Formats: sequence, structure tokens, C-alpha cells
Amino acid sequence: MSEVKTQRSRHYREYLIESLKNPERAAGYISVMLELDEEGYDANLLRLTLEEVLEARKQLGDFSEVGQQHFEKLDKMLVETGGQEILALIEFLDALGYRIGIVEKE
Repeated sequence: MSEVKTQRSRHYREYLIESLKNPERAAGYISVMLELDEEGYDANLLRLTLEEVLEARKQLGDFSEVGQQHFEKLDKMLVETGGQEILALIEFLDALGYRIGIVEKE
């Protein structure tokens, strides 16, 4: 019996980063991570999401040094506080009947 060889699929992270080069997909991806669900909010997932979107933008050559500084500041806050400030805002807006939406800047 002959051995069947299949083409290896691209690693999922590579596929994800490639898809996040599309601004609408990146915005949707971030929006999902900002939604509250029955399990609550996970600052680590938000950090990972932002890192992945950042990687996509860097690969596009579309990210400034100022943007990098803002990311580092936000990342530090998420690590130190677990994103409690963001969670408080999300919960407050949820109580008012709103949610945060991310859209591409024109």
C-alpha cells in the first residue's frame, strides 16, 4: 500500500495573523474579546488578542512607535490590574444596555 502524503496546513496562528491584516476582521476579533458572557471577562485573552492584532499590523508595516508605546502601557495595566478598569467600563455600559464596539478608523 502506498503512503499518502497530505500538504501540511499552515499553523493556526499564522492563519489568524494573516486574517487580522483585514481591518474589519481585526475590529470584530477585538470586539468579541470585549463582550461579557456567562464566564465574564478575561484580561489575558484580551492581552493575547491585542498582541495578535499588533503582530498583523506590524507585518503590514502599519504600526508606529507611538502605537507601540500605547500598547506597552495598556499591556502593563492589564498585567498589573487584570484590566479592572476596562471591566468596570464594560459592566457599566452593559448595565445601561450598551456594549463597546470596535470599528475601523476612517
